[in-house]
Amino acid sequence: MTEALPEDGGPDEYTEDVLSVVERIPSGRVMSYGDIAEYVGRGGPRQVGAVMSHWGGGVPWWRVVRADGRPASGHEVRALSHYAGEGTPMRPGSDRVDMAKARWDGRTRG
Repeated sequence: MTEALPEDGGPDEYTEDVLSVVERIPSGRVMSYGDIAEYVGRGGPRQVGAVMSHWGGGVPWWRVVRADGRPASGHEVRALSHYAGEGTPMRPGSDRVDMAKARWDGRTRG
């Protein structure tokens, strides 16, 4: 269960923490929904997905992928365009990010 929105309707602390991590993912790198939840230290992939679906438009949302490297459902074409522009490593002959090469651990600079 996610935290309730504050009375002013803005993002809560968990949402701000998730978005802060997403903003720091370097160009050409990605994190999975689960990676972000683990980094933040609470919630899970579904909670991160909920944050991204409601608040993710202002951050590099395409850098958050499923654990298998697939981009967010319904946004594949736009995400693939971003990956090409950023040089994100992709699995050969696939529309999936190569997680072994592109995954960011949240600590290194990229």
